[in-house]
Amino acid sequence: MRLMSLLKARQLRILSISVAALLPFTGLLSISQTATVSGIQAQTAAPGTLPNPTLPEIQPRLDSDRDPIPSPDLEVVAPPDTASKPASSSDNNGLQKRQDGTYVLHADVDEVLLNCTVIDEKGQTVSDLSRGNFKVWEDGVEQTVNGVQRQDQPVSMGILVDDSGSMLDKRATVNGAAMRLLRASNPGDSVFIVNFADKAYLDQGFTSDLVALNRGLAHNDPRGLTAMYDAVAASARELSLHATQRKQVLLIITDGADNASELNLVQTVRKVQDLAGPVVYTVGLLFDDSPAEAQRTRAALEQMSEETGGVAYFPASLAEVNAVAAQVAYDIRNQYIVAYHATRAENLGGYRSVRVEAQAPNHRKLSVRTRRGYFAKPPEPAHNTAQTNQ
Repeated sequence: MRLMSLLKARQLRILSISVAALLPFTGLLSISQTATVSGIQAQTAAPGTLPNPTLPEIQPRLDSDRDPIPSPDLEVVAPPDTASKPASSSDNNGLQKRQDGTYVLHADVDEVLLNCTVIDEKGQTVSDLSRGNFKVWEDGVEQTVNGVQRQDQPVSMGILVDDSGSMLDKRATVNGAAMRLLRASNPGDSVFIVNFADKAYLDQGFTSDLVALNRGLAHNDPRGLTAMYDAVAASARELSLHATQRKQVLLIITDGADNASELNLVQTVRKVQDLAGPVVYTVGLLFDDSPAEAQRTRAALEQMSEETGGVAYFPASLAEVNAVAAQVAYDIRNQYIVAYHATRAENLGGYRSVRVEAQAPNHRKLSVRTRRGYFAKPPEPAHNTAQTNQ
């Protein structure tokens, strides 16, 4: 039994989708056997019975060494323990992260924060703008821009690398390019590594240690199919649970279309957006694919990136991958944070479309790249923490 347990230690079980777009997805990444034990246990049910969906489920950390754990069909989020932890945590820049995963600039004002890249007519990044140069519309209604900040801030980032059989001859170059990106990034970045084929493996948890990250990238064994969408959703979930920085990024490197995921493209984009999603950068190594498959993969990668404010890159050969990696690092480090307080009440919830424009007298034409929208989440109900005398 012990031998069988060890043989199965890196498998991933993907949540079955009972009702495709209505039930939440809880992605689980199988962990490398070099990880540490967190000691957190998940809710279990007696043999022959189903888990009680009315009880909170405690998800185990992904950086723990464990055998595969079945995913429940319905995720139930435990109510916040207001007696044991504060309602928000603050970073060094005064930005505060609430328990629902969104960020605010002030403790008493809920604001929407957009990571924006501004490009001029020559395709060059623009870095000399201020608040007065930006305009924001939400659902077609112009908003008041409260603040604009441009600063090279550390990010929490996940690097997802295709480990399917077709990547065998590309992995050495891709791994080298990923390390080039990491060396060109902010030294304070916290990064995890996921290798995915028909299953996804968290081969290095969050760290700034380049040696450990290089080891995670090297822990690959190209074979099998490509379950990219499931890996993206699970990695976005990992960011939402364990990211320490406000700015969050996913970088996906693949050479073909998804052919093994439980989720589809639309569901995956929704999951990313619903988690106050990260900016998604994608790199498609499609030069060996048939024209039909290359077109299908290109469209999917472009949609994931454009919906979240990222960029999709399609190098013509492996020789161009290093230059792409350097460009991604530069883009991440040269963004504006644009903040506004939405005129539509947050407690109404729902999807909000977003559009940002920039104008400046010394620039002829500017384009702004940011996420196309977000899902507003109603505030959590207040919980009475007062003790009652018995």
